[in-house]
Amino acid sequence: MALDLNDPATLRWYLAWYLMAGVDEAIDGPVGRRQPATLPTVPAPAMPAPAMPVPTDRAVAPGGTTAAEMAAACRTLDELRAAVERFEGCAFKAAATTTVFADGNPAAPLMLIGEAPGREEDLEGLPFVGRSGQLLDRMLAAIGRDRGSAYITNVIFWRPPENRSPSDDEVLACQPFVLRHIALVNPQVVVAVGGIAAKALFRTTQGITRLRGQWQGLVVEGHTYPATALFHPAYLLRSPQHKREAWRDLLAIRARLEAP
Repeated sequence: MALDLNDPATLRWYLAWYLMAGVDEAIDGPVGRRQPATLPTVPAPAMPAPAMPVPTDRAVAPGGTTAAEMAAACRTLDELRAAVERFEGCAFKAAATTTVFADGNPAAPLMLIGEAPGREEDLEGLPFVGRSGQLLDRMLAAIGRDRGSAYITNVIFWRPPENRSPSDDEVLACQPFVLRHIALVNPQVVVAVGGIAAKALFRTTQGITRLRGQWQGLVVEGHTYPATALFHPAYLLRSPQHKREAWRDLLAIRARLEAP
């Protein structure tokens, strides 16, 4: 999808992005101002990537109930939240301040699923409230949405120690709750935010640079949801050179949401 650099919304997006990245000075580069901008391309994988291994469900609650059994028994989001808060199969819970379940409007057509809470999220009990959350809010605003028209959660409900990346087993321990979460919300579109979330939802070892911008059918409890992946805002703050790909992906998400 081509970017219209004469569009005021696009220019406001770039300005906000540069400010969030800490840019405070403009320097002309060697490319002429009248030279057309080109978008980087992401090559398609030559062959399907191997699926991420799925270990036997060993995570249990007191009494021997597995995570899958706990999740399947939930008929409402309130029941699911309560089940997650009772769950003792994730080691992160012991050191976390609170359970970070979700934020936004569960009736919204857009469901975003990130990786895990950070320090600010652990303190407030809501996903994406730190610096990367502020950028996510700007990203949503750029396509006409906010937390009242989107629903946000993570594949891990507790902050990992020192914000380290969770292992595959740690992610998979919580996955029955995440999949039941999707089924109960029943969104029009699912977006995995970041590589860890994308790998977990799409059961793949491919990296985010290959997964982003690609639409897949995410099958949950017999229903197929249109799903795609998006660069994590924290990654974009560190690597603002990928803002064009992210903006293009956001436009594609908006188009899918607005499609008949």
